[in-house]
Amino acid sequence: MAGRTLSSVQRAASALPIRPRRLRRTPALRAMVRETQLAADDLIYPLFVAHGQGVERPIASMPGVAQLSVERAARTATAAAELGIPAVLLFGIPAAKDPVGLENFAAGGIVQQAVAAIKQAVPEMVVITDVCLCEYTDHGHCGLLNQGAPGQGSGARPHAHLEEGYVLNDETLAVLGEVALSHVRAGADIVAPSGMIDGMVAALRATLDAHDFSHIPIMSYAVKYASGFYGPFRDAAEGAPKFGDRKTHQMDPANAREALREAALDVQEGADFLMVKPALAYLDVIHRLRTAYPE
Repeated sequence: MAGRTLSSVQRAASALPIRPRRLRRTPALRAMVRETQLAADDLIYPLFVAHGQGVERPIASMPGVAQLSVERAARTATAAAELGIPAVLLFGIPAAKDPVGLENFAAGGIVQQAVAAIKQAVPEMVVITDVCLCEYTDHGHCGLLNQGAPGQGSGARPHAHLEEGYVLNDETLAVLGEVALSHVRAGADIVAPSGMIDGMVAALRATLDAHDFSHIPIMSYAVKYASGFYGPFRDAAEGAPKFGDRKTHQMDPANAREALREAALDVQEGADFLMVKPALAYLDVIHRLRTAYPE
């Protein structure tokens, strides 16, 4: 009886027209039909660039990563290109900080120097630059603040109805446009606004287009959550806020539907790339955005 039952099962199995295991039989077959692949040419190499010569300053909270001087950053970018990595993302550590972050858009700023050096060393490398103020301001926030000059009192704030230290939105946009323009003039291929300031993509697009840089793409940090995961990065870029937090402009970690709204706004404003940060904690949000924007 058992034999006859087995035989009938075998006969039924032999009639199976579709057998998914056929495509799993060998490593080569599995590779041919693999839906998701990760290779060196999918990567972007972050570089933290500092003033000086021969600088390689290790970052304690980010083992294996260091702040590099311009010539060492160019050397690292060359090595990355040899490994097949097509792009670098630059973050600058300025020589001095101030309330506006003037070095951020200076022609001789640290990022501008690094862009030029990398493009000279490895012209095919795609150079992306971070466009934000936090590394450059003496207060460590991502925009201009609602505060008066020292000793003037609270009545000297630009907007008396807003609290002291509030990140001013529209005033910040003008500065971000100047930063992006200076990076592109230095040779940047892509600019990446990361501050979650309302209208930042539109501001960059308008500024670049007005100066004949309509061909430059914008990689928007479209969905950036207020997260404790940024601690090591803030050490690396020396961009931690001196007071308060960034919850008035970065997203609430509890919100997923809002991510679609933020992304939609950036698409409308002209974003060419959408980024979710931090990624691993928000894979569901990445899935929602990919579903909403399959292209």
